[in-house]
Amino acid sequence: MDVLGTILDVVKYTIPALVVMATSYMIVKKFLVSQMQRKQVALFKDTQDITLRLRLQAYERMVLFMERISPRQLVSRVYDPSMTVRDLQVAMTITIKTEFEHNLSQQIYVSRNVWETVKGVKEQEINMANQLAKTMNPDAPAKELYTRIMEVILKSDEELPTDVALKIINDEVRQVLSFTV
Repeated sequence: MDVLGTILDVVKYTIPALVVMATSYMIVKKFLVSQMQRKQVALFKDTQDITLRLRLQAYERMVLFMERISPRQLVSRVYDPSMTVRDLQVAMTITIKTEFEHNLSQQIYVSRNVWETVKGVKEQEINMANQLAKTMNPDAPAKELYTRIMEVILKSDEELPTDVALKIINDEVRQVLSFTV
């Protein structure tokens, strides 16, 4: 009986110790999981704030790109009275392509729709300059191409591709901002 009493004493002390240990383990585990989730949420929020800033900067760059390649702005900026039609055409094309290449990395922050729109507008602006220049004497003064581009812009009843793109970009920015408020 002495052995049975010893076993009962061991069980009597072991079971409460095991219960206390299991309870402590569950409480500590729950606390650590909770702390880890809080840290993940805080990290996610910080990441979202950074990403939002980067996205907004990308949209700003896309707006600036559209403004800079808008025919009104572009022709006025690259035109030099000593140029020929071909010189102005080449200068416009190079400027558009350079501006575009400068903004290539922004595509990772904007939607596919905005990026495809930007690429399409770039091509349309280059094609417009090339098509108008094709109808003219390449050695004529650049003022003729300059005048022709301005006439086309002023006489057109349709919105310029750059203006359409700006609306698309602005609509998307409003949508992005509406999700963050």
